[in-house]
Formats: sequence, C-alpha cells, structure tokens
Amino acid sequence: MTLKQKIHQYYSRQVQDKIDIFRDMISALTEDSKNDAKGSAGDKHETALSMMHLEQEKLNYKLKEVLDQKGILEKIDSSLLHTTISLGSLVQANGIYLYLSLALPKIVIDQVNIIALSPQSPLGEKLMGNKVGFEFEINGTKYQIDSIS
Repeated sequence: MTLKQKIHQYYSRQVQDKIDIFRDMISALTEDSKNDAKGSAGDKHETALSMMHLEQEKLNYKLKEVLDQKGILEKIDSSLLHTTISLGSLVQANGIYLYLSLALPKIVIDQVNIIALSPQSPLGEKLMGNKVGFEFEINGTKYQIDSIS
C-alpha cells in the first residue's frame, strides 16, 4: 500500500468513525426523548423535550457535514498517480506533505507528517492545476513543488 493510500484510508476511517458517533448520539437522544415522554408532564417536561430536540438538530447538522466529507473522500481514487495537482493529489513541497482532499487534522503516517487541506483553501487554490517545479509564495514563505503522486 502506498503512502497516499494509507493516508486516504486513515482519513476515510476517521470520517466514518465520526459518522458512527453522531448516529449513536442521535439514536440515544431519540431514545431518551421517548423515555422522557412516558414518565413526565408539565413545563419541565416540555423544556427538556425542547432541549433534546435542539440538540438533535445540531447533531443532524454535524452528521450532514461529515456525510458530505465522506462523499468527497469517496470521489478520490488514491491509487491514481497525478502529474498535475488535483483533488486526491499528495504533494511534497519544501519537505512538507500536503494531501488535497478536505481540511482535516494533521496526521503522522510512516513517520511522515501529513497536512490535509481543501482545494478551496488559500494554499489549495495556489496548488491546484500546477506541476512539479512550480514555485509560489504564501505569507512570505517560498515553496517549490518537489513531487506529486
């Protein structure tokens, strides 16, 4: 398995874990509201149900965001080798590894620091469509693309 495939697999697993957690939390809230409806009455009951409903809406919104992230990751074929930077490219510039996919937490795989970034981010926009040897500057730092996979 290549470094890029390991990175993609790791991030896909992380996103799926988040989806599972949000679904479990939504399920638990739904169950709690059913149980609360059986045993309570009055204003406190209505307030508690309202709060649970608001929390459920927040969780549903977060779940939708993570499902959208999963959709983007599923569009990426990590076995493809790129010569021009696009979604799914692993770029090495100035010794830094950048994975163009989503804005996700920095990780370490095989003792290599990986920064996942969105193609819509300022750095992602600079990189998209370029090739090995391309030079650019961001925040006073000059970068040169050393490799693309």
